[in-house]
Amino acid sequence: MSSQIEDSVLVRDYISGDEKALEVLIKRHNQRISSFIYSKVLDRDVTEDIFQDTFIKVIKTLKKGSYSEEGKFLPWVMRIAHNLIIDHFRKNKRMPMFEGSDDFNIFSVIGDDKLNAEKQIIKDQITSDLKHLIEELPDDQKEVLVMRIYKDMSFKEISENTGVSINTALGRMRYALINLRKIIDKHNIVLTN
Repeated sequence: MSSQIEDSVLVRDYISGDEKALEVLIKRHNQRISSFIYSKVLDRDVTEDIFQDTFIKVIKTLKKGSYSEEGKFLPWVMRIAHNLIIDHFRKNKRMPMFEGSDDFNIFSVIGDDKLNAEKQIIKDQITSDLKHLIEELPDDQKEVLVMRIYKDMSFKEISENTGVSINTALGRMRYALINLRKIIDKHNIVLTN
């Protein structure tokens, strides 16, 4: 029955003192938030720490009465998690890398919204260059990459939207990244700020 209750009702119940309501919210969104964090940090322990920090922040904000239902609960929590991920990388003075590679992760540049004017110009140029590079990819790879990076869709969602298996979607993403690297090398483009 609890899965039928809207997030906003559970948030209101929690603010009113019902501790169980928060438990329901955490259980409901645990998988999605954990997967999102893990996809960025690629470390189970760090994922767990950031997940816990995220909900500590959620609890503090709700207890303070600072939460406003301008959007939905999940996107709000994802934003908190995203900011904590950025803090984690800043603290460790490194940006995310591609798995099993020393190459700079070109997509990590796109996610940081607290940039000064000069960095913003560079970021805009990188974003523009990247869009042109993505246009050179085969359509099936381009489609998966855009859904994953720009629309923040899970591979399960991509699979459902494109009518291919999750493994095919993963394969297309892998080939898209490999081909992007080849295109970047071919054009001698530098995508770091």
